[in-house]
Amino acid sequence: MDELIIRTRNGLLQGIRQQGVRAWKGIPYAEPPIGKRRFRRPVPAQSWTGIREAAAPGPLAPQPVDPAGGVFGLRRGDIQQSEDCLYLNVWAPDSVSGEPLPVMVWIHGGAFVTGGGGLPIYDGSALAERGGLIVVSISYRLGALGFAHMGPYSDGSDDGYVSNAGLLDQIAALEWIKDNIASFGGDPTQVTVFGESAGSMSIAALLAMPAAKGLFCRAIMQSGASQAIPDEQGRLLAKALLESLGVADHHLDKLDSLSTEDILLAGNKLKQAAGSSAIMLFQPVIDGKELPLDPLESVAQGSATGIELIIGTNREEGALFIQDGMPLLSGEKNAKAYAAVTGDPRAASWIGDYPMTVDGQRQAMTELYFWRSALRFAEAHRKHAPVWMYRFDFALVPGHRLLGTAFHSAEIPFVLGHLGLLQSAGMPVDAGAQEVAEQMQDAWAAFGKSGSPSTPQLEWPAYDGDQRWTMIFGEESGLVSDPEPEKRKRLTESA
Repeated sequence: MDELIIRTRNGLLQGIRQQGVRAWKGIPYAEPPIGKRRFRRPVPAQSWTGIREAAAPGPLAPQPVDPAGGVFGLRRGDIQQSEDCLYLNVWAPDSVSGEPLPVMVWIHGGAFVTGGGGLPIYDGSALAERGGLIVVSISYRLGALGFAHMGPYSDGSDDGYVSNAGLLDQIAALEWIKDNIASFGGDPTQVTVFGESAGSMSIAALLAMPAAKGLFCRAIMQSGASQAIPDEQGRLLAKALLESLGVADHHLDKLDSLSTEDILLAGNKLKQAAGSSAIMLFQPVIDGKELPLDPLESVAQGSATGIELIIGTNREEGALFIQDGMPLLSGEKNAKAYAAVTGDPRAASWIGDYPMTVDGQRQAMTELYFWRSALRFAEAHRKHAPVWMYRFDFALVPGHRLLGTAFHSAEIPFVLGHLGLLQSAGMPVDAGAQEVAEQMQDAWAAFGKSGSPSTPQLEWPAYDGDQRWTMIFGEESGLVSDPEPEKRKRLTESA
C-alpha cells in the first residue's frame, strides 16, 4: 500500500507530503458535537467507506477572531469555523522507520475561547522532521460550548449533559491516538502531551482526571498550570448562561436548536458583565466527577505518579496582556483580582510590592499568576515523578515595547519551528533566534523520546529540592540554580 494511505479503525486516509514530512489532516476523532450532541460527551467517529482525503485541517471551534491576526500578525479570519470541530492532524517523518516512533500531542491555548489545532502556527511538520518523531495537534470545544458547567443538568444517563466537555474532547482525541497511531508509525505507549497557556492548563487538568490515566506518559506545560473554578461558581455561570439564552430548566431541549451565534453572544455578554476581574470566564470546573479535585491538589496527592514533566514560563508573560496606555486597576481592585486568581488572600499584600505602572503590573502578572503557579505545580509533582523547569528569556526585537520582551506565547514558534512564519509577518529572525529554536526543539524531542530533555549541546538536570536547576533559553542559554530564591520562597510557602 502507498505509504501515504493509512488504514485506521475508522477507514482509509489519504495523506500528503509537505515540508519534508508526511501529513494527514482533518481526521475526525469524534462525532460532530452538534444538535443533540451539544454539551454532551464526545462519542467515537463513525467509520467511512473508500479513501478519505486528509489534506486540510478541520474547522476552528466557534470563537472570536482578531482581524489583525494577534501578536504574530497571523490572520485567521478566512479559516472556517463550525461546531463540527473535533478533528486532529498527524505529521510523521518522510522516511518510514522500522521502529515505532514516540508521539508528541500538541494541545493549543487561547484562554479556552480561541485557537485550533489546525492553525499554521501549530503545524507539527518542523518538529516531526527535526525530532524524528510523530507530532499530533488536536482541536476541542471552546467557550460556553466546551466549558459550561452543564453536568448538574444531566438526567443521569450516559448521554446526559456533561461539564468540561472540552477536556473530554481532549481525552477522546488521546483515546483515538492510542487506538490508531501505530498505523502512522507511532508508539502508543510513548505519548507526550505538550501545550501552552490554556493548553498547558488543560494538561494540568488531564493529570488530575481519572479518565485520562494511561493515555500519555510524559507532559510539557508551557506558561500555564493548575486552573479550575469550584463547582458552585460553575453552577452560577451555567445558570446565568441559560438565563441569557432564555432557556428554562424544564425546557433544556431548546439548547439543541439554538444557533451557534446565540450561544457565542450569550457567552460574550456574561464576559462583559463579569468585568476585567474575569481573566477566563469559561475554564475547567471541579465537578467532583470528571475533574474530582483542583489539579494542584490532585497532583500533590499523586494522581499523576510516574509521569515525567517539563514545566516553565516566559520571563515577561504579562507584557502580552498589559499594554501601554491601558487603564490600570486601582490598588484595591488589583488586590482583589490577584487574591481571586491566585486563591491566596496574601496576594493582596504581594501586589503592593509592584509599582502601579505598566511595567510594574506586567511583572506582577508574570510572577504572581504564571511563575508562582508553575513553581507550586513543580513542587507538588516532583515528589511523585521527575520534573524539569525552564524559563524562556529570548526577545525577538530588542527595544520593541512587546517584541523586545519574552511575552506570553513568544516561545511557541521556537518550540514548533515556525520562525519562517514570523519572517513572513515582517519580524526579524537572526541566527541567534534560530539557535534558540533548535535548542528548544531538540530538548522537547529528547524528552519525548527518552524522558529527559538533556541534549549534547545542553545538559539539563532535573528540578530538585536542593539546586532547583532551571534551564534559561535566551541569547546565552544555560542553567541557573534556583532563580530569585527569596521571592520563590515568599510566593510558594504555605499559608
